[in-house]
Amino acid sequence: MESLILQSGDWQFIISNWRYLFVGVVVTAMLTVTSLSLGFVVGFPAGAIEVYASGWLRKIVSGVGVVLRGTPIVVLIVLFFFGLPLPTFRSIPFIDINSNAFVVATLALGLRSGAYQAQVFRGAIESIDEGQIKAARSVGLSRVEAIRYVVFPQAIRRSLPGFQNEFTIVLKDTSIAFAIGLAELLTRAENLYLQPGRSDAVIEVILTVSLIYFVLTFTTNRTLDHIQAKYAIPEDTTWVSYVLNPSTNPTRTKRYWKMSASSWTSKMSRSLSVRADRGNRRYSVQ
Repeated sequence: MESLILQSGDWQFIISNWRYLFVGVVVTAMLTVTSLSLGFVVGFPAGAIEVYASGWLRKIVSGVGVVLRGTPIVVLIVLFFFGLPLPTFRSIPFIDINSNAFVVATLALGLRSGAYQAQVFRGAIESIDEGQIKAARSVGLSRVEAIRYVVFPQAIRRSLPGFQNEFTIVLKDTSIAFAIGLAELLTRAENLYLQPGRSDAVIEVILTVSLIYFVLTFTTNRTLDHIQAKYAIPEDTTWVSYVLNPSTNPTRTKRYWKMSASSWTSKMSRSLSVRADRGNRRYSVQ
């Protein structure tokens, strides 16, 4: 008797429906990318607000984050789908899916991801020593410029491990979109083995989908590992010296610092002139 997971007819059935499953992979990938992108756009400013802001703005951002993190994602998706007055969107070309369901799933997954990413970025920002801001201000940068050019680039790098975890979570949570009729990968897999006479193919279908999820997760995480290793800052090097040293950061002015050499020279000369005018007394830029 042939083994349950080695029935050639069931595997041939899956192969013959590879286009149907491939569309599900595309939908899952698109939903993951759009949700993580929305989460980054929302989460990074929210994390910065929780660190640097004060008063009612910080309380509102923190409170909304607590609500989003504490609400099950399936509840958010259903509430958004039936509660938001969204217009009717056109269907996505070459993909037969419900565009409104896709937009709602992106909003729900993206906002919930943003609430978690905010905590990742908040922790990354708080891990940067305050002395680096003082060092940046000592050469003429304002506090806002110091945060923008010194703190934020480091925070993004240090948040990559947490972002990897968030990617894995969002990728798997895309399957919850079945609740509003979005035909992503897992929903399409279920539709296959629920066809009449195909109930014996359930294990083969689930194994195939699991392998696809594993490949997506493994490939993306290894790519992020490579990015993290490539752009890592040496532990014995400060960010200011790292950015200004051509041998360690040849792309410093284009990607991270975004300040010309003349601007730096002008700021440093002005700072040194003030020091000299005050008789070498200790001076800090206000």
